[in-house]
Amino acid sequence: MSFTRQDHDRLDAILSEAARREVMPRFRRLAEGDVRAKQAPGDLVTEADEAAERFICAELAKAFPGAALIGEEAVTREPALLGRLAEADLAFVIDPIDGTLNYASDLSLFAVMAAVIVKGEIVAAVIHDPTAEDSAMALRDEGAWLRRADGFSRDLRVAPAVAPELMNGMASWQYFPEPLRSTLPGRFPAFLEVGSLRCCGHEYRLAAAGRCQFLLYGALNPWDHAPGVLLYSEAGGHARLLDGRCYSPAERPAGLLCAPDAESWKEIRGILLN
Repeated sequence: MSFTRQDHDRLDAILSEAARREVMPRFRRLAEGDVRAKQAPGDLVTEADEAAERFICAELAKAFPGAALIGEEAVTREPALLGRLAEADLAFVIDPIDGTLNYASDLSLFAVMAAVIVKGEIVAAVIHDPTAEDSAMALRDEGAWLRRADGFSRDLRVAPAVAPELMNGMASWQYFPEPLRSTLPGRFPAFLEVGSLRCCGHEYRLAAAGRCQFLLYGALNPWDHAPGVLLYSEAGGHARLLDGRCYSPAERPAGLLCAPDAESWKEIRGILLN
């Protein structure tokens, strides 16, 4: 099935409304019992995550009857939901708050985002910034752009390739298995700077806007990376698993690298892994 620009606008409106209704009213107002750890101390869920996901799923069910709705918090409760991604005629992968640790720490670096999957292929993405009230958006084969609440829009384009010593990157190295987890940080001095925003959505937005040259990720949950991979690719970038294969939201291997083009991707990979 096709996912039209009108459908895309509807998705953006739903995410924006979830941010206004459920996310921002709770920001910096969470009580102690509103924040809980999931599987690890830094892996948090808040009342805002759960409320936003409920709102988004309810609105998507009305707008797109029969679509598979795969939210991060729902998968925590029912992991088998991920099995629907590969074959569903239409699926939405939803991250109600990406960067929950930042959100719960009163830092304004978090996002509400979703990807649209048709028969296993990512066809649309929205990464909404609730504090700025703008959205980075992409449609398969139609490019990537940033749209503000007032309707102003500008195209997004990745940075040109430069020498490694001039590159800025974002890396979530701590999520790689050993021995990579221990060896990767020792390779970072080959670049100008390597950091982390603790929010995939904002890192993908930063890279798609040409403000850093590469992104490196270990764990590949689809709600974290399906929106960003399409956004970065449609902004002209080269996103591949570390073994060179294309990213698929239905798989969860370790290791994704995004770079301005295929040659710089190979150069960065060589520095990090060889």
